[in-house]
Amino acid sequence: MGGAAGLVLLPAAVWAQTCPAPESLTGGEEGVVAHVRFLADDALEGRGVASDGARCAGDYIADVFRELGLTPAGDDGSFFQGFEVRTGSEITGPGSLTISEGGGDAGNPSFSPSPDQWRPYGFSGSADLEATLVYGGSGVARSGDGARMVSVADGRIVVVEAMTEGVPAGGLYADPHFKATVAQGRGAGALIVLHDEGELPDPSREDRPFLRIPVVAVSGEAARTVREAARREATAQLHAETRPHWAEARNVAALLPGSDPDLANEIVVVGAHYDHLGMGGPGSLAPGEVVVHNGADDNASGTAALLEVARSLADGPAPRRPVLFLAFSGEERGLLGSGHFVAAPTLSLDAAVGMLNMDMVGRLRENRLTVFGVGTAPEWPSLLEGANASLAAPFELITSPDGYGPSDHSSFYGAGIPVLHFFTNTHAEYHRPDDDVATLEMDGLERVALLVSALTADLAGVESGAAVQDLSLVETEPPEPSEGGRGYGPYFGSIPDMSSQDYGVRLTGVREGSPADAAGLEGGDVIVGFGGSEVSDIYTYTYALRELNPGDPVDVIVMRDGRRMTLQAVLGERR
Repeated sequence: MGGAAGLVLLPAAVWAQTCPAPESLTGGEEGVVAHVRFLADDALEGRGVASDGARCAGDYIADVFRELGLTPAGDDGSFFQGFEVRTGSEITGPGSLTISEGGGDAGNPSFSPSPDQWRPYGFSGSADLEATLVYGGSGVARSGDGARMVSVADGRIVVVEAMTEGVPAGGLYADPHFKATVAQGRGAGALIVLHDEGELPDPSREDRPFLRIPVVAVSGEAARTVREAARREATAQLHAETRPHWAEARNVAALLPGSDPDLANEIVVVGAHYDHLGMGGPGSLAPGEVVVHNGADDNASGTAALLEVARSLADGPAPRRPVLFLAFSGEERGLLGSGHFVAAPTLSLDAAVGMLNMDMVGRLRENRLTVFGVGTAPEWPSLLEGANASLAAPFELITSPDGYGPSDHSSFYGAGIPVLHFFTNTHAEYHRPDDDVATLEMDGLERVALLVSALTADLAGVESGAAVQDLSLVETEPPEPSEGGRGYGPYFGSIPDMSSQDYGVRLTGVREGSPADAAGLEGGDVIVGFGGSEVSDIYTYTYALRELNPGDPVDVIVMRDGRRMTLQAVLGERR
């Protein structure tokens, strides 16, 4: 991302904030209780990625590692590994929107909404254009309702509704980024989204990928005027300028060195993410509420357990294998921190033994602990059973073989490392402002830390003369983008390479017998078009797939060895 055009890096002075003293927030507590009280306090404002609160959280984690006597394992001898993330956008020009009958000729009326009635979205492209308006209804196709974007926009400015009857406010079909992606893929020159009521978008809080075309919101009485003008196919002049802000996010890394020089590269990784949603915005299940989302369970709980595991092992005999403790940022934005660490590790992962991830481990109920990833190595079930049996109060374990999922262990499993993910299940407060410390079950959280400590000790060999446990990787394919639910939706069978691309979506392979396989797609192909929609990144690919149905024929445009090819496929049904 550092090579993006129009890059705006926030100055170092932004980080000159004063962080609260830990003792002012922890209330004299120790261990996991102290950690979650500090991390999930309102003073840290939800630990949004690259925010002041996240900076304070990272400093706190590093200070704990330092007090435990762990070795810095970040960049340049520090505890930190920095990486750039987008932290919103800014409108860089005055902008203008004028609607006229007849291109603004003398005698033809024109209308310009006031600045408080329209605004570009933070993902809007920059352009200066004049084009005919066309009304596009809901802006998307929905099975059975007949509402769809005009099939060919021909550079026109498409006008669509922000909301459609029967579509939930937080749903895909109400997402302006989705509507704009569809419009761009169908040749629109720009998109205007009409809001009869409600606030205009805040570009400073936008983190979705930029589009090439301008995308603006118009509200109130101005929205009604623009709607009627679009139905008359009036002309509009639109000028919009936006550019992204970038700032540094930080992983926190600390090493407990191993005592056996022959095992110096066989690292055991224990991790958790410490970022959350800040003041809400994308990802929040309380849309429209600009309020602190403290993320006590997600994931102050996992970070607190990580620090307690580090304390437990640092206080005991030296392990034969080194243990790397990682606190990730950017998980809520798409596993950015763990993805960056795997792509550019500060310590070699070539001989890494396994990775243990704790994400949302603070809401234990009925003594049930879910552990994902037990199928990523055949040794996991017996190791997990033994570590659990060693506890004074063992858990009722619910296991799943899948090593992929929406948390940081996926990055490591994708790099060929066996993983486990510990999870006490979701709840009504998930991604809402109510995920506060008072909702946590502290005894269960402490016991999760004990279990992970015991399992880490088995892998690292902390007992005197103990044999170390090796793991044998079991590889499975990552899931392709889908409708987000299992058992329904279109199935294609592609296996995307989730690393960044300059353009399009590169495939690492296709599933045998899948529609993609039958169409002739291969590993190494880069999908740039799907079902009439342009594919510029994984977002647009996901959107294009979601817009279709099982049984639909689809043209797939790929780049293969420098050649542009169009292949035909028929989508299957996800089961």
